[in-house]
Amino acid sequence: MTRSGRAASARVPTDTRPEEDPLSTAPRLVAFDLDDTLAPSKSPLDPRMSTLLVELLEHVEVCVISGGQFGQFRTQVIDQLPELRPDQGVRLHLMPTCGTQYWHRTADGWSQVYAENLTADEKTRATTALEEQARRLGLWESQTWGPILEDRDSQITFSALGQAAPVDAKTAWDPTGERKSALRDAVAALVPDLEVRSGGSTSVDITRKGIDKAYGMLKLVEITGIPLTDMLFVGDRLDPDGNDYPVKALGVRCHEVTGWQDTADYLETLIRELSDAS
Repeated sequence: MTRSGRAASARVPTDTRPEEDPLSTAPRLVAFDLDDTLAPSKSPLDPRMSTLLVELLEHVEVCVISGGQFGQFRTQVIDQLPELRPDQGVRLHLMPTCGTQYWHRTADGWSQVYAENLTADEKTRATTALEEQARRLGLWESQTWGPILEDRDSQITFSALGQAAPVDAKTAWDPTGERKSALRDAVAALVPDLEVRSGGSTSVDITRKGIDKAYGMLKLVEITGIPLTDMLFVGDRLDPDGNDYPVKALGVRCHEVTGWQDTADYLETLIRELSDAS
């Protein structure tokens, strides 16, 4: 299945961060991380962001690619958007569990196109390594808001405080990212055949080797027919230890943000430029 997004000749806003390259032309597809980029961790989109995403869909294809499972995408994104016209819905791409799954809107609703699921053996080794190393490092918490380990079929996720933990508690648990990095490094040494990456504010994700957000972006090229050079990625963890970094390493132009409000401010400028060009 191949579709082309509407091309535009407007320049996008130049990102002032020195490690990022500005785009010379407007993107045909904009991809976003979810938690702490489009919304606070595990929280629904703010109405301001919902409005901006709908406006953006008038100009380009839009993808959301993040570590959560599809149910989380439905709660945080789909249920917060107004009813989309068919031509808008077909331009929205959802990639849960860091691109290991792809869901697309059809006339009958949302349909899963692919899933790179872990085998039973891979799941067992991943969960065992996560629990053993978290306990050894003193990261296995006794007070949590939901399970610490979650089987998402194509991804095993360690959430130190549970998926339903309050945002403030998640932010306070590992403000520097050192605790997640220590766990990631310890687990990666035990399962070298799997991909182990820091996820959200308190999470570590394990997928099949080579299956990460960069893999998801390459699948988008196949699905949409839009080359990487015409794509833009927006995320909050583009540092080498972050789960957004594989997209940057792939060569996709990126814009780093510090939270959903920062993303909203950026989108207002981008949408204005796209509107002026149409």
